[in-house]
Amino acid sequence: MQCVTGVRFLAVTGSVRKNAKLEGGDAHAGLFRSRCQSREGVPVSEGLPGTAGRSEATGLNLTLGVLLVVYIFNFLDRQIVAILAEPIAKDLSLSDTQIGVLTGLAFAMFYTTLGFPIARYADRAKTDRVRLIALATAIWSVMTALCGMAANFTQLLLARIGVGVGEAGCTPPAHSLITDIAPPEKRARAFALYQLGPPVGGLIGMVLGGVLADSVGWRNAFIVVGLPGLLAALLVMALLRDPRRDENFRAERPAPRQTGASEALREILASRAMVRLLIASALASFSLYGVMIWTAIFFQRSHGLTAGETGLWFGLANGIASIAGVWLGGMFGDAQLRRGKQHLLTVPSLALIGSSPLFLAALLVADWRVAMLGMAASILLNWLYVAPYYSAVQGLAAPRNRAVASALVLFLQNAVGIGIGPVLLGYVSDLLKPEYGDESVRYVLFVTAAFSTLGGLVLWTARKYLPDELDRAH
Repeated sequence: MQCVTGVRFLAVTGSVRKNAKLEGGDAHAGLFRSRCQSREGVPVSEGLPGTAGRSEATGLNLTLGVLLVVYIFNFLDRQIVAILAEPIAKDLSLSDTQIGVLTGLAFAMFYTTLGFPIARYADRAKTDRVRLIALATAIWSVMTALCGMAANFTQLLLARIGVGVGEAGCTPPAHSLITDIAPPEKRARAFALYQLGPPVGGLIGMVLGGVLADSVGWRNAFIVVGLPGLLAALLVMALLRDPRRDENFRAERPAPRQTGASEALREILASRAMVRLLIASALASFSLYGVMIWTAIFFQRSHGLTAGETGLWFGLANGIASIAGVWLGGMFGDAQLRRGKQHLLTVPSLALIGSSPLFLAALLVADWRVAMLGMAASILLNWLYVAPYYSAVQGLAAPRNRAVASALVLFLQNAVGIGIGPVLLGYVSDLLKPEYGDESVRYVLFVTAAFSTLGGLVLWTARKYLPDELDRAH
Protein backbone atom coordinates (compact mmCIF):
# COMPACT_ATOMS: atom_id res chain seq x y z
CA MET A 1 0.00 0.00 0.00
CA GLN A 2 1.46 3.32 -1.00
CA CYS A 3 0.25 6.76 -0.09
CA VAL A 4 1.24 9.34 -2.72
CA THR A 5 -0.98 12.11 -1.54
CA GLY A 6 -0.04 15.28 0.19
CA VAL A 7 -1.97 16.05 3.33
CA ARG A 8 -3.28 19.40 4.24
CA PHE A 9 -2.75 19.85 7.92
CA LEU A 10 -3.17 22.77 10.24
CA ALA A 11 -1.33 22.26 13.53
CA VAL A 12 -2.36 24.10 16.66
CA THR A 13 0.63 26.35 16.23
CA GLY A 14 0.08 27.25 12.59
CA SER A 15 -0.50 25.95 9.06
CA VAL A 16 1.49 23.41 7.10
CA ARG A 17 0.18 22.79 3.64
CA LYS A 18 1.35 20.22 1.16
CA ASN A 19 -0.47 19.52 -2.06
CA ALA A 20 -0.14 16.54 -4.39
CA LYS A 21 -2.35 13.94 -6.01
CA LEU A 22 -3.70 10.69 -4.66
CA GLU A 23 -4.01 7.67 -6.91
CA GLY A 24 -7.49 6.26 -6.44
CA GLY A 25 -9.16 9.00 -4.43
CA ASP A 26 -8.96 12.26 -2.54
CA ALA A 27 -7.34 12.87 0.78
CA HIS A 28 -8.30 15.50 3.25
CA ALA A 29 -7.12 16.19 6.72
CA GLY A 30 -8.66 18.66 9.13
CA LEU A 31 -7.00 20.00 12.20
CA PHE A 32 -6.98 16.80 14.16
CA ARG A 33 -7.70 14.08 11.52
CA SER A 34 -5.25 13.06 8.87
CA ARG A 35 -5.91 10.15 6.61
CA CYS A 36 -3.88 8.53 3.86
CA GLN A 37 -5.95 6.10 1.84
CA SER A 38 -5.09 3.10 -0.26
CA ARG A 39 -6.78 2.39 -3.56
CA GLU A 40 -9.50 0.67 -1.53
CA GLY A 41 -9.95 3.78 0.62
CA VAL A 42 -8.91 2.09 3.86
CA PRO A 43 -7.37 4.50 6.40
CA VAL A 44 -3.70 3.95 6.95
CA SER A 45 -3.17 6.45 9.73
CA GLU A 46 -4.91 8.64 12.20
CA GLY A 47 -3.22 11.84 13.29
CA LEU A 48 -2.35 10.64 16.78
CA PRO A 49 0.78 10.02 18.83
CA GLY A 50 2.41 6.75 17.91
CA THR A 51 0.82 6.52 14.42
CA ALA A 52 1.77 7.61 10.94
CA GLY A 53 0.02 10.94 11.35
CA ARG A 54 3.28 12.68 12.16
CA SER A 55 2.16 16.26 11.58
CA GLU A 56 -0.94 15.91 13.70
CA ALA A 57 1.06 14.10 16.39
CA THR A 58 3.52 16.97 16.42
CA GLY A 59 0.75 19.55 16.84
CA LEU A 60 -0.95 17.55 19.58
CA ASN A 61 2.26 16.82 21.45
CA LEU A 62 3.43 20.43 21.24
CA THR A 63 0.13 21.67 22.64
CA LEU A 64 0.17 19.11 25.44
CA GLY A 65 3.82 19.85 26.18
CA VAL A 66 3.28 23.59 26.55
CA LEU A 67 0.13 23.09 28.62
CA LEU A 68 2.05 20.66 30.81
CA VAL A 69 4.70 23.31 31.51
CA VAL A 70 1.95 25.77 32.46
CA TYR A 71 0.25 23.25 34.72
CA ILE A 72 3.56 22.47 36.42
CA PHE A 73 3.91 26.15 37.32
CA ASN A 74 0.23 26.16 38.32
CA PHE A 75 0.71 23.41 40.88
CA LEU A 76 4.17 24.53 41.94
CA ASP A 77 2.85 27.95 42.91
CA ARG A 78 -0.22 26.40 44.52
CA GLN A 79 1.50 23.74 46.60
CA ILE A 80 4.82 25.27 47.64
CA VAL A 81 3.03 26.74 50.65
CA ALA A 82 2.68 23.17 52.02
CA ILE A 83 6.43 22.71 52.53
CA LEU A 84 6.81 26.33 53.66
CA ALA A 85 3.90 26.12 56.13
CA GLU A 86 5.99 25.22 59.17
CA PRO A 87 8.58 28.03 58.70
CA ILE A 88 5.74 30.48 57.97
CA ALA A 89 3.84 29.40 61.10
CA LYS A 90 6.90 29.89 63.29
CA ASP A 91 7.76 33.27 61.75
CA LEU A 92 4.23 34.70 61.86
CA SER A 93 3.06 32.77 64.98
CA LEU A 94 0.17 31.02 63.22
CA SER A 95 -2.07 28.26 64.53
CA ASP A 96 -2.76 25.04 62.62
CA THR A 97 -6.20 26.38 61.76
CA GLN A 98 -4.63 29.46 60.17
CA ILE A 99 -2.24 27.21 58.25
CA GLY A 100 -5.27 25.32 56.98
CA VAL A 101 -6.86 28.58 55.84
CA LEU A 102 -3.71 29.65 53.97
CA THR A 103 -3.07 26.29 52.35
CA GLY A 104 -6.70 25.58 51.51
CA LEU A 105 -9.61 27.90 52.13
CA ALA A 106 -7.98 31.15 50.94
CA PHE A 107 -7.07 29.58 47.64
CA ALA A 108 -10.18 27.46 47.14
CA MET A 109 -12.70 30.21 47.94
CA PHE A 110 -11.91 32.27 44.86
CA TYR A 111 -10.62 29.43 42.70
CA THR A 112 -13.98 27.71 42.89
CA THR A 113 -16.08 30.89 42.74
CA LEU A 114 -14.45 32.22 39.58
CA GLY A 115 -14.18 28.81 37.93
CA PHE A 116 -17.75 28.84 36.57
CA PRO A 117 -17.84 32.26 34.86
CA ILE A 118 -14.38 31.66 33.39
CA ALA A 119 -15.48 28.25 32.14
CA ARG A 120 -18.62 29.74 30.56
CA TYR A 121 -16.42 32.32 28.85
CA ALA A 122 -14.04 29.58 27.64
CA ASP A 123 -16.93 27.60 26.13
CA ARG A 124 -17.95 30.52 23.93
CA ALA A 125 -17.04 29.85 20.29
CA LYS A 126 -15.32 33.23 19.92
CA THR A 127 -13.13 32.93 23.03
CA ASP A 128 -9.40 32.50 22.42
CA ARG A 129 -8.54 29.92 25.06
CA VAL A 130 -4.80 30.31 24.50
CA ARG A 131 -4.83 33.99 25.45
CA LEU A 132 -7.04 33.23 28.43
CA ILE A 133 -4.56 30.64 29.73
CA ALA A 134 -1.62 33.01 29.20
CA LEU A 135 -3.31 35.83 31.12
CA ALA A 136 -4.21 33.52 34.00
CA THR A 137 -0.63 32.25 34.19
CA ALA A 138 0.75 35.77 34.46
CA ILE A 139 -1.70 36.70 37.24
CA TRP A 140 -1.02 33.74 39.54
CA SER A 141 2.75 34.02 39.01
CA VAL A 142 2.83 37.64 40.19
CA MET A 143 0.60 36.87 43.16
CA THR A 144 2.84 33.96 44.21
CA ALA A 145 5.82 36.30 44.28
CA LEU A 146 3.82 38.77 46.38
CA CYS A 147 3.29 36.04 49.00
CA GLY A 148 6.95 36.45 49.84
CA MET A 149 6.43 40.11 50.68
CA ALA A 150 3.64 39.56 53.21
CA ALA A 151 4.34 40.89 56.69
CA ASN A 152 1.42 39.24 58.49
CA PHE A 153 -1.36 36.68 58.19
CA THR A 154 -3.82 39.07 56.50
CA GLN A 155 -1.40 40.11 53.77
CA LEU A 156 -0.41 36.54 53.08
CA LEU A 157 -4.08 35.57 53.00
CA LEU A 158 -4.81 38.23 50.35
CA ALA A 159 -1.86 37.12 48.24
CA ARG A 160 -3.02 33.51 48.39
CA ILE A 161 -6.47 34.63 47.29
CA GLY A 162 -4.81 36.28 44.30
CA VAL A 163 -3.12 32.99 43.41
CA GLY A 164 -6.53 31.32 43.44
CA VAL A 165 -8.00 34.03 41.20
CA GLY A 166 -5.30 33.52 38.58
CA GLU A 167 -5.28 29.74 38.65
CA ALA A 168 -9.05 29.59 38.12
CA GLY A 169 -8.39 30.51 34.48
CA CYS A 170 -6.11 27.59 33.61
CA THR A 171 -7.63 24.12 33.74
CA PRO A 172 -11.19 24.57 32.36
CA PRO A 173 -10.02 26.14 29.06
CA ALA A 174 -7.07 23.72 28.92
CA HIS A 175 -9.39 20.71 29.26
CA SER A 176 -11.64 22.10 26.54
CA LEU A 177 -8.64 22.65 24.26
CA ILE A 178 -7.27 19.13 24.84
CA THR A 179 -10.65 17.54 24.13
CA ASP A 180 -10.83 19.38 20.80
CA ILE A 181 -7.48 17.86 19.86
CA ALA A 182 -7.50 14.30 21.21
CA PRO A 183 -10.08 11.75 19.99
CA PRO A 184 -11.87 9.53 22.52
CA GLU A 185 -9.67 6.46 22.06
CA LYS A 186 -6.54 8.46 22.91
CA ARG A 187 -8.05 10.91 25.35
CA ALA A 188 -6.99 9.19 28.60
CA ARG A 189 -3.33 9.32 27.59
CA ALA A 190 -3.65 12.94 26.49
CA PHE A 191 -5.07 13.84 29.88
CA ALA A 192 -2.41 11.70 31.55
CA LEU A 193 0.28 13.87 29.99
CA TYR A 194 -1.45 17.10 31.02
CA GLN A 195 -2.23 15.77 34.50
CA LEU A 196 1.46 15.12 35.10
CA GLY A 197 1.48 18.82 36.00
CA PRO A 198 0.33 18.35 39.62
CA PRO A 199 2.81 15.60 40.56
CA VAL A 200 5.72 17.20 38.72
CA GLY A 201 4.83 20.63 40.14
CA GLY A 202 4.40 19.10 43.58
CA LEU A 203 7.76 17.35 43.30
CA ILE A 204 9.56 20.53 42.29
CA GLY A 205 7.69 22.52 44.93
CA MET A 206 8.59 20.11 47.72
CA VAL A 207 12.26 19.71 46.80
CA LEU A 208 12.96 23.26 45.69
CA GLY A 209 10.76 24.79 48.39
CA GLY A 210 12.50 22.82 51.11
CA VAL A 211 15.96 23.74 49.83
CA LEU A 212 15.02 27.41 49.50
CA ALA A 213 13.37 27.47 52.93
CA ASP A 214 16.57 26.22 54.55
CA SER A 215 18.91 28.39 52.46
CA VAL A 216 17.21 31.72 51.68
CA GLY A 217 14.03 31.64 53.78
CA TRP A 218 10.37 31.20 52.94
CA ARG A 219 9.90 34.75 51.66
CA ASN A 220 12.53 34.47 48.95
CA ALA A 221 11.26 30.99 48.10
CA PHE A 222 7.92 32.42 46.98
CA ILE A 223 9.64 35.02 44.81
CA VAL A 224 12.02 32.50 43.22
CA VAL A 225 9.23 30.12 42.15
CA GLY A 226 6.69 32.80 41.24
CA LEU A 227 8.40 35.09 38.77
CA PRO A 228 9.51 32.43 36.23
CA GLY A 229 5.83 31.76 35.58
CA LEU A 230 5.78 34.95 33.54
CA LEU A 231 8.05 33.22 31.03
CA ALA A 232 5.57 30.36 30.81
CA ALA A 233 2.82 32.85 29.94
CA LEU A 234 4.96 34.20 27.09
CA LEU A 235 5.64 30.64 25.94
CA VAL A 236 1.91 29.99 25.62
CA MET A 237 1.39 33.08 23.49
CA ALA A 238 4.40 32.36 21.28
CA LEU A 239 3.79 28.66 20.53
CA LEU A 240 0.08 27.90 20.78
CA ARG A 241 -2.90 28.80 18.66
CA ASP A 242 -6.52 28.12 19.48
CA PRO A 243 -7.95 25.88 16.72
CA ARG A 244 -11.16 27.91 16.82
CA ARG A 245 -9.29 30.59 14.89
CA ASP A 246 -8.84 28.29 11.89
CA GLU A 247 -11.44 28.28 9.13
CA ASN A 248 -11.04 24.55 8.46
CA PHE A 249 -11.75 23.73 12.08
CA ARG A 250 -14.81 25.99 12.16
CA ALA A 251 -16.09 24.39 8.96
CA GLU A 252 -15.66 20.86 10.30
CA ARG A 253 -16.97 21.67 13.76
CA PRO A 254 -19.64 24.36 13.62
CA ALA A 255 -20.05 26.34 16.81
CA PRO A 256 -22.41 24.43 19.14
CA ARG A 257 -25.57 26.06 20.38
CA GLN A 258 -24.74 28.08 23.47
CA THR A 259 -26.76 27.34 26.59
CA GLY A 260 -27.45 29.31 29.73
CA ALA A 261 -25.56 28.46 32.89
CA SER A 262 -28.51 26.72 34.53
CA GLU A 263 -29.27 24.72 31.38
CA ALA A 264 -25.62 23.67 31.09
CA LEU A 265 -25.63 22.41 34.67
CA ARG A 266 -28.89 20.52 34.10
CA GLU A 267 -27.45 18.83 31.03
CA ILE A 268 -24.27 17.84 32.87
CA LEU A 269 -26.06 16.56 35.96
CA ALA A 270 -28.57 14.60 33.87
CA SER A 271 -25.84 11.98 33.48
CA ARG A 272 -26.03 9.41 36.26
CA ALA A 273 -22.38 8.54 35.74
CA MET A 274 -21.36 12.21 35.99
CA VAL A 275 -23.13 12.68 39.33
CA ARG A 276 -21.23 9.75 40.78
CA LEU A 277 -17.97 10.97 39.29
CA LEU A 278 -18.44 14.34 40.96
CA ILE A 279 -19.08 12.77 44.36
CA ALA A 280 -16.15 10.40 44.00
CA SER A 281 -13.81 13.21 43.01
CA ALA A 282 -14.78 15.33 46.01
CA LEU A 283 -14.08 12.43 48.38
CA ALA A 284 -10.80 11.46 46.71
CA SER A 285 -9.64 15.07 46.65
CA PHE A 286 -10.18 15.42 50.39
CA SER A 287 -7.76 12.54 50.83
CA LEU A 288 -5.32 13.63 48.12
CA TYR A 289 -4.90 17.24 49.23
CA GLY A 290 -4.95 16.31 52.88
CA VAL A 291 -2.01 13.99 52.28
CA MET A 292 -0.11 16.55 50.20
CA ILE A 293 -0.42 19.35 52.75
CA TRP A 294 -0.34 17.64 56.15
CA THR A 295 2.06 14.79 55.45
CA ALA A 296 4.92 17.25 54.97
CA ILE A 297 4.12 18.71 58.40
CA PHE A 298 3.76 15.18 59.83
CA PHE A 299 7.33 14.25 58.87
CA GLN A 300 8.69 17.44 60.40
CA ARG A 301 6.80 17.08 63.69
CA SER A 302 6.58 13.32 64.23
CA HIS A 303 9.87 12.23 62.67
CA GLY A 304 11.96 15.34 63.35
CA LEU A 305 12.97 16.10 59.76
CA THR A 306 13.79 19.65 58.69
CA ALA A 307 11.84 21.44 55.96
CA GLY A 308 14.72 20.80 53.57
CA GLU A 309 14.92 17.09 54.40
CA THR A 310 11.17 16.69 54.13
CA GLY A 311 11.08 18.56 50.85
CA LEU A 312 13.82 16.40 49.38
CA TRP A 313 12.79 12.93 50.52
CA PHE A 314 9.02 13.24 50.66
CA GLY A 315 9.10 15.44 47.58
CA LEU A 316 10.90 12.69 45.66
CA ALA A 317 8.73 9.88 47.06
CA ASN A 318 5.48 11.76 46.45
CA GLY A 319 6.55 13.14 43.09
CA ILE A 320 7.84 9.91 41.56
CA ALA A 321 4.88 7.90 42.85
CA SER A 322 2.27 10.39 41.64
CA ILE A 323 3.94 10.80 38.23
CA ALA A 324 3.95 7.01 37.81
CA GLY A 325 0.34 6.82 38.99
CA VAL A 326 -0.92 9.44 36.55
CA TRP A 327 0.88 7.94 33.57
CA LEU A 328 -0.05 4.35 34.39
CA GLY A 329 -3.64 5.46 34.91
CA GLY A 330 -3.74 6.89 31.38
CA MET A 331 -2.24 3.72 29.92
CA PHE A 332 -4.63 1.48 31.85
CA GLY A 333 -7.57 3.71 30.95
CA ASP A 334 -7.07 3.52 27.18
CA ALA A 335 -6.28 -0.21 27.34
CA GLN A 336 -9.30 -1.02 29.52
CA LEU A 337 -11.58 1.10 27.35
CA ARG A 338 -11.06 -1.39 24.52
CA ARG A 339 -12.66 -4.05 26.73
CA GLY A 340 -15.75 -1.92 27.18
CA LYS A 341 -16.61 1.60 28.27
CA GLN A 342 -17.38 0.56 31.84
CA HIS A 343 -13.81 -0.66 32.30
CA LEU A 344 -12.41 2.85 31.91
CA LEU A 345 -12.97 3.25 35.67
CA THR A 346 -12.33 -0.32 36.87
CA VAL A 347 -8.64 -0.01 37.76
CA PRO A 348 -8.96 3.55 39.19
CA SER A 349 -11.75 2.61 41.59
CA LEU A 350 -9.93 -0.50 42.86
CA ALA A 351 -6.71 1.50 43.23
CA LEU A 352 -8.37 4.15 45.41
CA ILE A 353 -9.77 1.47 47.70
CA GLY A 354 -6.45 -0.36 47.89
CA SER A 355 -4.43 2.73 48.73
CA SER A 356 -5.93 3.16 52.22
CA PRO A 357 -4.39 0.15 54.05
CA LEU A 358 -0.94 1.07 52.75
CA PHE A 359 -1.28 4.65 53.96
CA LEU A 360 -2.50 3.63 57.42
CA ALA A 361 0.43 1.24 57.81
CA ALA A 362 2.86 4.00 56.80
CA LEU A 363 1.49 6.31 59.50
CA LEU A 364 2.14 3.75 62.22
CA VAL A 365 5.74 2.71 61.52
CA ALA A 366 8.57 4.23 63.54
CA ASP A 367 11.18 4.54 60.78
CA TRP A 368 10.56 7.56 58.55
CA ARG A 369 12.18 5.83 55.57
CA VAL A 370 9.78 2.89 55.74
CA ALA A 371 6.92 5.35 56.23
CA MET A 372 7.85 7.19 53.05
CA LEU A 373 8.04 3.98 51.03
CA GLY A 374 4.60 2.94 52.24
CA MET A 375 3.18 6.35 51.48
CA ALA A 376 4.76 6.31 48.01
CA ALA A 377 2.96 3.05 47.21
CA SER A 378 -0.32 4.49 48.52
CA ILE A 379 0.12 7.74 46.60
CA LEU A 380 0.79 5.87 43.35
CA LEU A 381 -2.53 4.04 43.72
CA ASN A 382 -4.32 7.28 44.63
CA TRP A 383 -3.17 9.01 41.45
CA LEU A 384 -4.14 6.16 39.12
CA TYR A 385 -7.68 7.49 38.89
CA VAL A 386 -6.85 10.97 37.59
CA ALA A 387 -6.40 10.53 33.81
CA PRO A 388 -9.26 8.04 33.23
CA TYR A 389 -11.45 10.19 35.45
CA TYR A 390 -10.97 13.37 33.41
CA SER A 391 -11.32 11.40 30.19
CA ALA A 392 -14.69 10.14 31.42
CA VAL A 393 -15.83 13.61 32.50
CA GLN A 394 -15.07 15.12 29.11
CA GLY A 395 -16.64 12.16 27.32
CA LEU A 396 -19.85 12.53 29.31
CA ALA A 397 -20.19 16.28 28.64
CA ALA A 398 -21.55 17.77 25.44
CA PRO A 399 -18.97 19.87 23.52
CA ARG A 400 -20.71 23.13 24.48
CA ASN A 401 -20.43 22.21 28.18
CA ARG A 402 -16.91 20.79 28.44
CA ALA A 403 -15.24 23.70 30.21
CA VAL A 404 -18.22 24.02 32.56
CA ALA A 405 -17.98 20.29 33.35
CA SER A 406 -14.31 20.76 34.23
CA ALA A 407 -15.18 23.79 36.35
CA LEU A 408 -17.82 21.79 38.21
CA VAL A 409 -15.29 19.04 38.93
CA LEU A 410 -12.72 21.58 40.07
CA PHE A 411 -15.32 23.33 42.21
CA LEU A 412 -16.03 20.18 44.20
CA GLN A 413 -12.39 19.09 44.28
CA ASN A 414 -11.22 22.41 45.61
CA ALA A 415 -14.20 23.26 47.81
CA VAL A 416 -13.97 19.89 49.57
CA GLY A 417 -10.36 18.86 48.96
CA ILE A 418 -8.60 22.19 49.37
CA GLY A 419 -11.20 24.45 50.97
CA ILE A 420 -12.71 22.23 53.66
CA GLY A 421 -10.08 19.50 53.98
CA PRO A 422 -6.98 21.39 55.20
CA VAL A 423 -8.99 23.67 57.49
CA LEU A 424 -10.96 20.79 59.02
CA LEU A 425 -7.83 18.70 59.50
CA GLY A 426 -6.00 21.67 61.00
CA TYR A 427 -8.89 22.37 63.36
CA VAL A 428 -9.01 18.75 64.53
CA SER A 429 -5.23 18.82 64.99
CA ASP A 430 -5.58 21.86 67.27
CA LEU A 431 -8.24 20.01 69.29
CA LEU A 432 -5.96 16.99 69.70
CA LYS A 433 -2.82 18.96 70.55
CA PRO A 434 -3.44 19.27 74.31
CA GLU A 435 -3.40 15.48 74.60
CA TYR A 436 -1.13 14.36 71.76
CA GLY A 437 1.12 17.36 71.17
CA ASP A 438 3.07 17.17 67.90
CA GLU A 439 1.64 13.69 67.28
CA SER A 440 -1.82 15.19 66.64
CA VAL A 441 -1.12 15.40 62.88
CA ARG A 442 -0.41 11.65 62.71
CA TYR A 443 -3.89 10.80 63.95
CA VAL A 444 -5.60 13.48 61.87
CA LEU A 445 -4.21 11.85 58.71
CA PHE A 446 -6.15 8.67 59.52
CA VAL A 447 -9.24 10.50 58.28
CA THR A 448 -7.81 10.89 54.77
CA ALA A 449 -7.63 7.11 54.29
CA ALA A 450 -11.34 6.74 54.97
CA PHE A 451 -12.21 9.36 52.34
CA SER A 452 -10.04 7.61 49.75
CA THR A 453 -11.89 4.34 50.32
CA LEU A 454 -15.29 6.03 50.02
CA GLY A 455 -14.21 7.75 46.80
CA GLY A 456 -13.20 4.41 45.27
CA LEU A 457 -16.50 2.78 46.19
CA VAL A 458 -18.54 5.60 44.62
CA LEU A 459 -16.35 5.55 41.50
CA TRP A 460 -17.05 1.83 41.16
CA THR A 461 -20.81 2.47 41.05
CA ALA A 462 -20.38 4.90 38.13
CA ARG A 463 -19.05 2.16 35.87
CA LYS A 464 -22.39 0.60 34.98
CA TYR A 465 -23.68 3.84 33.43
CA LEU A 466 -20.74 4.45 31.09
CA PRO A 467 -21.82 2.12 28.24
CA ASP A 468 -24.99 4.17 27.71
CA GLU A 469 -23.64 7.66 28.46
CA LEU A 470 -19.98 7.95 27.50
CA ASP A 471 -19.40 9.92 24.26
CA ARG A 472 -23.07 9.93 23.35
CA ALA A 473 -22.87 13.72 22.86
CA HIS A 474 -20.30 13.51 20.03
